[in-house]
Amino acid sequence: PYARQVAGMFADNPVVLEELLDCLFYIAQADGTVTEEEEVYLQNVARIFGFSDADFARVRAEHIGADAADPYAVLGIDHGMDDDGVKSAYRKLVREHHPDTLIAQGMPEEFIEVANDKLAAINAAYDKVAAQRGLK
Repeated sequence: PYARQVAGMFADNPVVLEELLDCLFYIAQADGTVTEEEEVYLQNVARIFGFSDADFARVRAEHIGADAADPYAVLGIDHGMDDDGVKSAYRKLVREHHPDTLIAQGMPEEFIEVANDKLAAINAAYDKVAAQRGLK
């Protein structure tokens, strides 16, 4: 019920909902591991928030598991995507998750810290893809 209420409050701001999902991942990881039950719960919350399975996989990849080693998963893109598509997806993620965006929205400091971590993961993933493809 709380997830539905929050989803309704921020229906026009999916970036905030994704930051909340990020915070839930941090909470799930607090004991050092994310259990299967916790992951199922997080996926259900993501669906209530209106995120696709691909969106959830991207957020999950930023936080846990071997999938995090795949920079394409972190960026939420296909390995076969062309270079312009990769750059476009990267820029979109940076725009959406830049801490300055959340600061301008008056979000609490905890959200800003999560956004900084998320932006670092996005940048690292793009750097790997760019190096593999010889992008500038």
